[in-house]
Parts: sequence; C-alpha cells; structure tokens
Amino acid sequence: MSHLIVSNLTKTVGDKTLFKNIEFTIYEGERAGLIGINGTGKSTLLSILAGIQDADSIEKDHPNKYRIAHLPQEPSFEDGETVLQAVFSGDSPILKLNREYEETVGQLSLNPASEELQNRLFRLQQQMDTDKAWDVNALAKQALTKLGIDMFDEKVTNLSGGQQKRVALAKVLIEPADLYLLDEPTNHLDVQSTEWLQEMVTRLRGAVIFITHDRYFLDEVSTHIFELANQTLYRHTGNYADYLESRAIREEMHSATQDKLRNRYRSELKWIRRGAKARTTKQKARIQRFEELDTQIERNSNDTSLDMSLATTRLGKKVLEGEDISKSFGERVILKDFNFLLQQGDRIGIIGSNGYGKSTLLNLLAGELEPDTGEIIVGSTVKRVHFKQVLPSMNENARMIEYIREASNDITDSEGVRYSAAQMLEKFLFPLHSHGTPIGKLSGGERKRLHLLRLLMEQPNVLLLDEPTNDLDIETLGVLEDFIEHFPGVVITISHDRFFLDRIASKLWILDGKGNVEESLDVYSDYLERQSVMLKEELKEEKVDKPKPQKPKNEKKKLSFKEQKEWETISNSIAKVEQDIEKTEAAISSTGTDYTKLQQLTEQLDELNKEYERLIERWSYLEEIVNG
Repeated sequence: MSHLIVSNLTKTVGDKTLFKNIEFTIYEGERAGLIGINGTGKSTLLSILAGIQDADSIEKDHPNKYRIAHLPQEPSFEDGETVLQAVFSGDSPILKLNREYEETVGQLSLNPASEELQNRLFRLQQQMDTDKAWDVNALAKQALTKLGIDMFDEKVTNLSGGQQKRVALAKVLIEPADLYLLDEPTNHLDVQSTEWLQEMVTRLRGAVIFITHDRYFLDEVSTHIFELANQTLYRHTGNYADYLESRAIREEMHSATQDKLRNRYRSELKWIRRGAKARTTKQKARIQRFEELDTQIERNSNDTSLDMSLATTRLGKKVLEGEDISKSFGERVILKDFNFLLQQGDRIGIIGSNGYGKSTLLNLLAGELEPDTGEIIVGSTVKRVHFKQVLPSMNENARMIEYIREASNDITDSEGVRYSAAQMLEKFLFPLHSHGTPIGKLSGGERKRLHLLRLLMEQPNVLLLDEPTNDLDIETLGVLEDFIEHFPGVVITISHDRFFLDRIASKLWILDGKGNVEESLDVYSDYLERQSVMLKEELKEEKVDKPKPQKPKNEKKKLSFKEQKEWETISNSIAKVEQDIEKTEAAISSTGTDYTKLQQLTEQLDELNKEYERLIERWSYLEEIVNG
C-alpha cells in the first residue's frame, strides 16, 4: 500500500510562521479534508507537497515513482492550447498518448489527404488499443461534460475563470496518481456537478487531501480531517461530523478544566489580597502557585460568534418591488416579465445552473444594471451593499484597521451597544495583534473576509451576496451565518453551498435559463431531493418498452434456412444479454473504490450494450422479412 509520511515541515512567509515541525501520514484510499481559518497556510501546504513551493524544512518518505496530481486555486494554462490538450497535458505516458492522438485527429481534419497524418493516426490508434488508453479518453470527455464543459476544441484562455477551474479539475481527476491535492474543487460547481464530483473523488484509488468550504461535501467525502491551527496540524479520524463531535467533547473538557482553575484562582486571590507577607517558605510557595495559576487561566477569549442585531435604518413595508422585469443579452433571455415584492426579514436564495443569469439578476437588484423593460422600485430608506464574486482592487499598503475605518470607526447594534472597528475585526477572526498587517500580506481568503466586514460596517439594511462562500473558511462561514441570522434587513444570496442555503434561505428563486423564475418555500436540500425524484419519474415515463419479438408464424416466409434458425433463437439471445447487462450494472453500483475492477466492469458493460444493439438491429431486420 502506497503512503506518504511527512515530518519536520516548517514554512515561514516573511515574519509569519504558518506551521512549525508538523508531521502526518496518509495512506492509499484515505481522503483527508484540510480545514483551518484563512491565512493558516492550507493552500501553501498543498503547494509544498506538490513541489511548487519550497519549505523551510521538510522530510518525506514514500515509495519510488510516487505520483502527485495537484489542483491549485487558480490554475494556469499554455497560450493557444485547447480544452482537450489541457486535460491531457499531464506527464504520464497514457495522457501523453491521448494528447498526441487528439492533436493528430485535429490536424487530419484540416488536411484529410495527408498520408503522413493518416499513417500516424493509424499507429496511434493501435497504440491506444494496446495501452487501453481509450478508457482514459472517454473518462476525460465524460468528466468535462459532467462539469459543464462541452467545447473540447475551444482555446482554454477564452473560457471564464470558473470554466478554467473546471477544466483543471477534469485534468486532475483522470490523471493516474498516488496522491491527489485538491484546492477548493467545489468552487464554481453547481449542485449536480458537485454530487458527481463526490462520487468521482470517493472512487479514486490514491490518497486525497482536499480543501473545501462545502460542509456537506466535506462530510460525505472525508475519512479524516486535518486541522491547521496554532502553527500545528491536528489529525482526526472520521468525517466532518465526527470531527465536530470530538471537538465539542474536547472543548467541554477544556472548559471544565478552566472552571476548576478559576475556582482555585479565586481562592488563592482572596488569600493574596489579605496582604499576607511572604516571609515563610510555605507562603512563598503559595504565592508561586498563584502566579502559575494566573498564567494557566485563559482570559475571556474573543467571542467569535456574531449573534448581534445591527441597528439599521427602519425599512418600510416595501423594500424592493419589481414590475414586469425583462432582461436579455442579444438572443439570450435572462428574465421575462418577472414580478416580485421584497419585505423586511426576507431571506432569498437565488439558484439555477451556471449561465442562467443569477449574477445578472443580483446586479439588477443592486441598481448596477437597468432592465430592458419593467421597473424596479426601491424603498426610500433602503441602503444596499453588493458583495461580488470578484473583489475590488485594494490598496496593498493599507493596514487592515485602516481599511475597515475607511468605512466606519464603529458599528452599533439594535440595543445601542457600540463595537469598534478593532472589536469587529476580532469577531471576524482577525486577532488583535494582526490589525496592523498590510493588506498585501493577506491570503486571498483573508482579503475576502476583510472586504465582507468592510461592507457590513456600512450598516446596510439590504445585503446582496454573490457566492459569498467561495474561498471563505468554515469558521468564517459560521460567523457570517450567525450575523445573517440576526440581521434585521433583507438578504438575497447566490450560492451553490447547500449547507449555507439550508441555514440562510427561507425562500428560493429558481431560474430556468429561459427567463422564468419559480418561487419555492422549500428548504434547499428538500428542493433538490424533490427535483431528483421528479427527474427519475420523468425518465421512467420516457423509457420506451423494449420490443418483444413475435413468434414466427407458420405461413410461408422468405427467410433462408440459416436466418430461420437465427429467428428462432434471437429472442432468447436478447433476453440473455439483458440479464447480463442488469447484473453488470448492479456489480458496478457495489464496486466502491476498486477502480481497476470498475474499469473492467465498465468495459464489459460497453461490450454488452454493443451486443444488445446489434441483436436488436438484427431482430428488426428479420422481423421485417417475417411480416413483410
């Protein structure tokens, strides 16, 4: 069984130590979810393991030819390469063979008369047969399609950032590797793609270390949790739910210990305050114990929950109202005669497949786009803030505290309690000692968290959030969810994060990509389940009954003797193949993570389906003669 043992791993960036002398072991088949607040070095750790960044010190032990596949947060591609070329750009022989084959096919389509290209294609086809490379070719195209990429010949640089990330994800998933390192693989994926990704990751034969903010994905996929905190890596066995349970028990035990220490401290403090003179050895020893207790007790730590209700401008009965809103870009219809009325306390989740116009709708609500027809009426006391997927430019020399104070020096809750900019930074998981840090030294996730806080410091009463969960750590998401839960205004959010929408959204706006918007009061997970059931029912209704061959009639037929014998047995042959297909499909469902067996069964199923199609076609031909 392949393994990776890492020890004495230390990394310092500038004057900040991310982790010091950490160690861990991961074996084939294990899937470790890497968690920790932004800035603790999660992405840096994956980059070091992938050999992209250097560590201050590291010791590694693994078998020879240990292969690592890495999905970075922001992948890069060569200029001019197509989607398929990018997917087959790995250095393994089977990927190189597929890339050469696809490039030759493309060249031959431009110059079909070239004998040289024809001979090369024939040689490559033979080699693809010998090396069984067709499975990887099919898997690559399937992965791209499942991830919403069907433009195989498109230049990668012409795609959006989200599409490029999905191409890079497909590349990593098909690459033969002992260890897969996935940095936020669920970013920019819709629910169907995320569910498919869950299945794919659990089928990978190698070990997996992945970073994600999607708590449902983390819970379904992980067999272990690696937690980066306090410059150390902690290893927990089990999935995310198991980790939360063990952490709660640990914190409860820690709290009980602290309570006992505080009781002892109070007793010792009473004695010290009597003014006892340290003249005897016993008294000196007691004072020393008091000093030791004083260092062991944790002072009231910063409350990182944000269950505070902001003092906001009072909203009227009508916050935002849309009357017959329509919006198109060329022939692409985004909205068609959409009507809505938003009132105080509304929590709306906007959902729909990528490209259906969710961000466009949010831009209309923010007043940053005008509808083609119709009108959006904004209440007189409405104060909107719009959190976008792409952060605005930030002065990298400005310090965090300065950046927040540019919006406001303090913030007031509904009970009149004031919180300073520094206190709010602490509530958003920026410790006091870091407030003077220049923005240029922050990680991408930390910048996003800082910008989100700046918007909230403006004390809006309407929050418009476009994918706020992307690149935020789980701890920050908990803080944001606490804040929204107690927010007195209106929240409208776009998100693919199922946990986030389950907790936040009390109403769904569902875009169908044709301009229509359906409104649902379902919890998001319940809506997805209902859609899944409906889809299965539709497939059952659409399923055409397989033709049942008729027994040959006794009347004179125009079949040859050989065809007559074939006609008499072909029905049984079809039934036998149908049974074999059902058995093979059942075996595939129960295979689990045995990728080799899965490949064998998939090949077997392909052959059976081809045989079934051949028999049906043959039966149709014979049946036409019999009844002709």
